[in-house]
Parts: sequence; structure tokens; C-alpha cells
Amino acid sequence: MAGPGPGPGPSPPGRAHRRAPSLSLRARRRAAANQQARGGAGGSRRAAGAAMEDVCAKFVSQKISKTRWRPLPAAALQPPDLFATGSWDNEDNRISIWSVGELGNVGLGGEYQGEPQLLCDIRHNGDVMDMQFLDQERIVVASSTGTVTVFRHHQNNQTLSANQRWEKAHYHVDQNTSCGGAACTGVICNNPEIVTVGEDGRINLFRADQKDAVRTIDNADSSTLHAVTFLRTTEILTVNSIGQLKIWDLRQQRNEPSQILSLTGDRVPLHCVDRHPNQQHIVATGGQDGMLSIWDIRQGTMPVSLLNAHEAEMWEVHFHPSNPDHLFTCSEDGSLWHWDTSTDISEKPSFLHQGGRSTTYFSHSTINQSVVSAWLSNDPTKDRMEITNLIPNQTLSVNSLDILGPCLVYGTDAEAIYVNRQLFA
Repeated sequence: MAGPGPGPGPSPPGRAHRRAPSLSLRARRRAAANQQARGGAGGSRRAAGAAMEDVCAKFVSQKISKTRWRPLPAAALQPPDLFATGSWDNEDNRISIWSVGELGNVGLGGEYQGEPQLLCDIRHNGDVMDMQFLDQERIVVASSTGTVTVFRHHQNNQTLSANQRWEKAHYHVDQNTSCGGAACTGVICNNPEIVTVGEDGRINLFRADQKDAVRTIDNADSSTLHAVTFLRTTEILTVNSIGQLKIWDLRQQRNEPSQILSLTGDRVPLHCVDRHPNQQHIVATGGQDGMLSIWDIRQGTMPVSLLNAHEAEMWEVHFHPSNPDHLFTCSEDGSLWHWDTSTDISEKPSFLHQGGRSTTYFSHSTINQSVVSAWLSNDPTKDRMEITNLIPNQTLSVNSLDILGPCLVYGTDAEAIYVNRQLFA
């Protein structure tokens, strides 16, 4: 495993340095990307291919900020076959739809056809800050301009069109001025509902095909909100730039959070959050210091576990949607980690169907042998976690990942997208 070893508890004093704010971070990332000549990318492809035979790389001439699998129908047994990407920091940012290609097929000229194939794309105004599928055809995209757009993928003729748009859903001063838009930093969907958060500290609740916001909490936070997730259909959780998690009950008319949790000590900005798919009280967050935090929102106001993870900002954290003993994180430091807390590491279940195996284990410390999640043990790393860096040759920032069934897709500042279709082989 590359990188520092995991360990419970806060980071040691030697790692107490903090990163600069997001604006200078963007400048740093641009400089790093510009230093790496495009020709170097081909070399990294071969190196990565040699180390990871199951990974297909596609170089796309744009920095990729978001990658998302198209959701599968409820009863589907096949692995996912389509994904969407969004770009950032390019003169012409785009939303693109890709098919994963036929794995293992070799073309007439000997070329490998397993790499992703572009089906269609469309221009996007501003950096793509976040992106979520609303359903099989519609994708909700958050822009650095503050606008939220629903794009529709027309599968009969492979085109994309803007289906609906909320201009300046996020703004600093006045929504009606020509400038002043605030970046929409996060979006989460529970069809037909769409929740967005932004740099302006605002929370919007939209409904697909409805022109105006269903609800807006204007001063939800005095700092930047970086990400949002649904805890249940009526409850959301936000993370902000001063290390706080806030829970909001959308049934309440009060514009106050029902609960606040926070990191103690340094107020480290939190960049990402994901909820355990089966146990809504378990939440994972990642932030500017690269630490992974596991929270039990039923107990106390502090994280249950703090795990040393990446050397720089953690951009995304995702529980596997049907096998949440597995968690994935990616970082500015160019790494993508697979955290495996399953009780028997040698057990290789089928990840093709929903449900999978049980995601719990019996705790030997309790008299009644009650079922407890592996993520909530006091020291989840002690003898139950295997951690693998899935990118042996780290280069530029890994900005986004998504995981569905046996398939992983991720995008980088090295202007490449990568697909691993046999993650658990």
C-alpha cells in the first residue's frame, strides 16, 4: 500500500499543516497540470496498464472534475455500461456520456477496444462542480457560475440537451445582477427532489419539472457548504468549510439545523460526505487534511474514528452502494484508496446483484452478540481493514470516482478517465 499507514485518532503534529483556500488551490492545480506535458500522459497510461491490467484509460484533452455511473434499473443483473463525466478549468467545459466499450475485444488493426467510447457531449457554462443522475435519462449538474442544469440524454439518437435550468440558484449579493453568482458546490438527488448547496451558504430544494425552488434556506451557513447527502427522504446532511456537519429536517419550517456535529481542534474544511447505504446513522467525510472521518450521528458530536489517509485534500468518499464494507476515497495527491472492512478478506462475493452479502459482523465485545457495523468499532483498522491504493503511479489530482457493482470509474487532472470493470476479481 502506498502512502501513510492508517491509524485511529487525530493526525500527528507533523501533519498539522493546512492547505490554502480553494482559490489558491485552483491556481496550484493549474500550475501543476501545466507543468506536465501532454506527451507524458501516454507514458503514464502504459505504466498504469502494466500495473493494473483490468483498467482502461482514455485521454480526453480536458481535466475531469466529475465521473458518475448511470444508475441501473432496479432488477438489473448486468454491470453498469454507461457513465457521465464533467470537466473543469478548460476553455470549453463539457458534459459527456460514455459507454464502457466491449471488454477484451481487439479490433482489426490490433487496437484494444476496451477503452470508453464517447456517445455524445454538450457544452457546459462554467466548471462542473458536482453531478448526479436524477434517473436513467437525466443528469443534474452544478456549475461554478451558481446555475443548476438538468441535462437529458436522448438514447434513441445519442444526443444531450438542456432539459431545465435554474439560473443563479446560488449567488452572493443579488440574484438578478449580471455577475455575483456563487459556485454551486454540491447536488444530491432523490427523484423528483434535488437539493443543492453552495459557496453562498444557501440550501435549495428543487423539484424536477418545477420552475421555482420548493424551498430555500438562505442563510443556512455563514461559511461555504461543500457537499450534501440525503440521510432519509425528509432529512439532509451538509458539510462546510469549518469542519461542521449539519443535519436539516426538511419537514420543519425553521431554517435551523436539527443537529450539529464537528471536528474538534483545527476547523479543517470538509469537502465530501457519503452516507452508509443500509445504516443511515453512519456517515463518512473527507477534508482538506486528507483524513477520513467516520461518524455515528446518533452518538455525540464528534467522529467515531479518524483515519490517516491521503497526503492532500480528499475530494470524494463513497461507500459501495450494495456492499458498504467497502469504501473508496480519492485525493489531490493522485491516489485512490479502497478501504475493505469485510470480515473475511479472502471472501470474494458476487457484486453483480443488489443486496450482496450481509454488511454486518458480530461484535465479540458485547455480551448479547448484537450486530454492529464494522465501521463503528473503536479501532476499525486493528485487524479488520485492508487498504489498497488502486493507482500505483500517482500523478495529478484524482478529482472524482464512482462505484457500482464490480465497476469503478475515476477522472483526473491529467486529462484522463479510467474504468476498472473487474474491481473484485
